[in-house]
Amino acid sequence: MLNRRAFLSGLTVSGLLPCATWADAGAPDFLSAARAPDGRYRLAGLTRTGAMTFDVPLPGRGHAAAAHPSRPLAVAFARRPGTFAVVIDCATGRQIATLDAPAGRHFYGHGTFSADGTRLFTAENDFEAGQGIIGVWDTNTGFTRRGEFSSGGIGPHDVALLPDGETLVVANSGIETHPDTGRAKLNLPTMRPNLSYLALDGRVLEQVELAPELHKNSIRHLAIRSDGAVAFAMQWQGESGTAPPLLAIHQRGTTPDLLSAPKEQHRHLNGYAGSVAFSTDGTSVAITSPKGGAAHIFDTKTKQIRDSFSSPDICGVGSKDAGFFFTTGQGVVGHWKAHHLTQTDVSDLQWDNHLVAISH
Repeated sequence: MLNRRAFLSGLTVSGLLPCATWADAGAPDFLSAARAPDGRYRLAGLTRTGAMTFDVPLPGRGHAAAAHPSRPLAVAFARRPGTFAVVIDCATGRQIATLDAPAGRHFYGHGTFSADGTRLFTAENDFEAGQGIIGVWDTNTGFTRRGEFSSGGIGPHDVALLPDGETLVVANSGIETHPDTGRAKLNLPTMRPNLSYLALDGRVLEQVELAPELHKNSIRHLAIRSDGAVAFAMQWQGESGTAPPLLAIHQRGTTPDLLSAPKEQHRHLNGYAGSVAFSTDGTSVAITSPKGGAAHIFDTKTKQIRDSFSSPDICGVGSKDAGFFFTTGQGVVGHWKAHHLTQTDVSDLQWDNHLVAISH
């Protein structure tokens, strides 16, 4: 029989006991993976003022996380091609479950919960078949795996839930990889990235591809606006002298709008957009480039660039009122609003790629 502690722990995970909220974890606005000065890896909660509300260990380098919509639970994912995903009670710092990728799979560093928090969807690689998979996990039974379905393409890097609570959108990067070759990209000449909209049972609702000449523009990261608009950030895998747009906005049933700064500004991104976010009011969208040490902010109505700034190794970006909150691999935390950039903190943590927004 289960002992009392294990029994109560199981009830807590299943939601049968009175549930804690994100306020019990210090009311963070974002989750971010980081590297500490001792070389160990952490998951932290951050507020929009830059304050850190919790700091818990990870078994290896993290990439992004999924935040439960109501309870202080985070699923921290390994940087690809890692296989770990750990479920952390952010209020207590306890690791309460581990997700093991099935044989022949690895995670891509991203996942998302269903609107009611009962299911977790994970982006995965079936590397023998060279196909993308969305794994389905049941949070009411201790995060057991309940099924899977096709991501609609190859290399599903990011996955997000639309505001309707019934539709997943997947950034299929188009890039085939295999753990035997590390992070080597195996199919660049034939890659076909796409944006796939899926029902929660895996049915394909809509798919979007860019023009054939942009087939090497890998679709990587997503931001969702309250009206269902999807911004996606891209990473160019083609010739270095070419500088295609690295940001697009899409509404279902339409053609994506490609956004790009004037040529000289755009070249500062070095063909690489690392993260993307809408402002809270939806009037702006930002992309960051750690390779270029730059951020670009666009007006979502005119599709023109509003501002740009430089910050070495910048990548994490999230909304802050009508502006943006950002982090860098050099420990800088700051925000941008109305053409004004403020550095609010310099931490001894090296912030990793993403800021994951938490709903309150």
